[in-house]
Amino acid sequence: MRQSSLVVVANRLPTDDSAAPDGACEWRRSPGGLASALHAILQQTPATWVGWAGGVGAAPTLTDIGSLRLRTMALSEQELRGYYEGFANSTLWPLYHDAVEQPVFHRGWWETYSEVNRRFAEAAAEVVEPGGVLWVQDYHLQLVPELLRRLRPDVLIGFFLHVPFPPPELFMQLPRRIELLRGMLGADLVGFQRPQAAHNFAQLAVKLLGARVTANDQITVDGRTVRTGAFPVSIDVAEMQALAARPDVRERAQQLRADLGRPRRVLLSVDRLDYTKGIEHRLTAYSELLHDGRVKVRDTVMVQVAVPSREQVENYRVLRDRIEGEVGRINGEYGRVGEPAIHYLNQPFDRAELAALYQTADVMVVTPLRDGMNLVAKEYVAARADASGALVLSEFTGCAAELEDAFLVNPHDVDGLKETLLRAMEADPADLARRMAAMRAHLSSHDIVTWARAYLTALDRTGRVAARLRR
Repeated sequence: MRQSSLVVVANRLPTDDSAAPDGACEWRRSPGGLASALHAILQQTPATWVGWAGGVGAAPTLTDIGSLRLRTMALSEQELRGYYEGFANSTLWPLYHDAVEQPVFHRGWWETYSEVNRRFAEAAAEVVEPGGVLWVQDYHLQLVPELLRRLRPDVLIGFFLHVPFPPPELFMQLPRRIELLRGMLGADLVGFQRPQAAHNFAQLAVKLLGARVTANDQITVDGRTVRTGAFPVSIDVAEMQALAARPDVRERAQQLRADLGRPRRVLLSVDRLDYTKGIEHRLTAYSELLHDGRVKVRDTVMVQVAVPSREQVENYRVLRDRIEGEVGRINGEYGRVGEPAIHYLNQPFDRAELAALYQTADVMVVTPLRDGMNLVAKEYVAARADASGALVLSEFTGCAAELEDAFLVNPHDVDGLKETLLRAMEADPADLARRMAAMRAHLSSHDIVTWARAYLTALDRTGRVAARLRR
């Protein structure tokens, strides 16, 4: 088996769900998300990606994507339920997002999660060169770093958590908290989106393992020192700017505006269909603005894109039904023939269509109740070459600390959300241009390659791995 000096280990492969008969496949690019984040880096960098291809049963054999080799992992139906739908997305996901939805603790799920993590670790250990780098991604695989430490002590091991890491009082609820903590501590460098997450992690290491922690959250435990740090993930800014500049995308944006009835203002939200995204709070605020007469259907249109997500998990099916029911109620009460108050789209969109939507929107509404980063907000800013448009952004996203010129809002405060939406809709164009220019300037120097270089340089302390990434 061929080996690579850089191996990424993640739950999903970055491919579409329908490979061609010859095994050929393309990058799977959903709004935001891990695959989109790493696309710009790995498309032209020799590496191997270990991950699940989707579906159950035997792992398919997939061809390489450019210089990226794919090592596919199989999941059985029982493993899909216990590891993915169960422990990862019904236990860890809600807990790490401030328990917006009640976490479920099921003892059987843990055994499956542990077993799948072991298989991922063994596969990664096989394909990494001696002295190479293993970069483990996200909450699905928190046990993998420690398992790799035992299997391949000769390699550098990095772990990056893309979602929030909770405060100690929430993490302490986990029945398997020590195993999860030790799993992450198997890495040489544990990376987070925000400094507070690294601090939370260090506090837990002290409390649960008696570790020693320095002022910069370096953790010494069992004779090893593990470094931590904040590395805010970003997007391929150049790719989104190029997409937004394409004549066909610009023409599509104009067509979308016409299809919407050429309203004075278009509000847009693009989310995965998830209870952390604050979709219901957003709909409530917009409905009340319509009820109060402060927004008129003839002048203003809201477009809500809700990309299907985790449809086999019961909570997600219930959420979809609630949202669709609320959209129907609002349109039934405030819409007109040919003029719905809300255009609701429960489907994925390709990158070009997203770029056109971003250019159509006068106000981008990104109001999750909790989010590790949120790359949709950054994509919107990158797409606005004319420096127009307003970004309404939840304070509880990781990117709120970077995009300080957005209209920041607490999405739990429906009255505050209503007022912030109105401020954004009625803002002076000169103020909007100033805000957008400042956010675009920040993004231009903090893109996805900058993020990867910063993390990998901190991991190997030499910059040699980071130097292989495309500029």
